[in-house]
Amino acid sequence: MRSLSGGPRTVQGASRWSAVLAMAAGVLCWPGAGWAQVSVFGNFLDTTADKLLVSGALIGLLVVDRVSPWIALVIIGREILIIGLKGAVASTGDLVQPSIWGKAKANVQFIAILLAILRPGEPIGPLYLDEYAMIAAAVITVLSGAEYVMRFRGAVTGRSGHPE
Repeated sequence: MRSLSGGPRTVQGASRWSAVLAMAAGVLCWPGAGWAQVSVFGNFLDTTADKLLVSGALIGLLVVDRVSPWIALVIIGREILIIGLKGAVASTGDLVQPSIWGKAKANVQFIAILLAILRPGEPIGPLYLDEYAMIAAAVITVLSGAEYVMRFRGAVTGRSGHPE
């Protein structure tokens, strides 16, 4: 197996694969979005795919030293927690609707990952722009995770009733 050195070819290859995967996700999601069809399984599968894409990108960025291990741990840990929470909610037949925090988290994560792949410009103070974006992504990720846990804790604790 080839070793990844973190050189320009590795980063360019990661950029190309990320772009291909993002386009594939868009193409696969387009029919359902156009028909406004929502199912428990589709909702769960769509968000799981996003979480796998983010986690895979972060692991790749770890290999080329473009993301701090603690930031990757926080983001991937939250994604695993929310997959479990959404599974618990889906087992009751309910849908986990995304919140504004969840949407903000996804957007900031995607921007931070793109910036980490491209790493534009020189450092701004002690960090590069992508490193500031990763810190923002970690903070929003924690806030979003806390919001989901509070909103859907009944699915885990077994208390009846729908989340408000």
